[in-house]
Amino acid sequence: MTVATEAGSEGLVFHPMDQFIVKPLFGGDTVGMFTITNATLWMALTVLAITAMFVLGTRGRAIIPSRAQSVAELGYGFIHKMVEDVAGKDALKFFPYIMTLFLFIVFSNFLGLLPKSFTTTSHIAVTAVLAMLVFLTVTIVGFVKHGAGFLSLFWVSSAPLPLRPVLAVIEVISYFVRPVSHSIRLAGNMMAGHAVIKVFAAFAPLVLMSGIGILVTPLSIIAIVAMYGLEILVSFIQAYVFTILTCVYLRDALHPHH
Repeated sequence: MTVATEAGSEGLVFHPMDQFIVKPLFGGDTVGMFTITNATLWMALTVLAITAMFVLGTRGRAIIPSRAQSVAELGYGFIHKMVEDVAGKDALKFFPYIMTLFLFIVFSNFLGLLPKSFTTTSHIAVTAVLAMLVFLTVTIVGFVKHGAGFLSLFWVSSAPLPLRPVLAVIEVISYFVRPVSHSIRLAGNMMAGHAVIKVFAAFAPLVLMSGIGILVTPLSIIAIVAMYGLEILVSFIQAYVFTILTCVYLRDALHPHH
């Protein structure tokens, strides 16, 4: 994820956002609906990595678990408890869907930290689809389970009567803004962190080009290591935030009354 070149007297030329360009995997310049791209490749690798983890983790189940089994059980138990605690026991029927969401996001985030990789969750096209699926699922569940009673989600009965219409408008707006904030939060955090790492990485080769590099290069390497460690934490936290918000929205659909 690092590019630093010298272009004559212009000095360093680097493009932190180049790493987010979607490119055809087998050559060409046009990306069509069915074009296999670098994004396609890394989403496929994400699915393969998730499958491998759970196949290896459950293949030789034992009372004393192996490392793979421990990781698989830890992930399963973590999300199962989150769904039960946040959305309630009646939401456990949606556990497979929520578990799939979490695993796809967290594996996409971590794989995106590998050198020369592509972070699929840095693209709003990916996160918006995930957020819209959550939004539609929650809305459909709410109306199927409660019918018109689902609209009570927007009517704050505990508020004074004159304020309720105003609060209802605010609640409706905030409800339809959910998929926007849900998707932008994830994509924005992943893109920003990777771009900052590449900016620092562009200054690392300065030691080969000028005397000031003796000071700048060590500082840039320290900054890269620090940012990389932060990105590992952010990769997990963003997957966790996306998942727990999904549980919160599901709870509202199952129990819409204020």
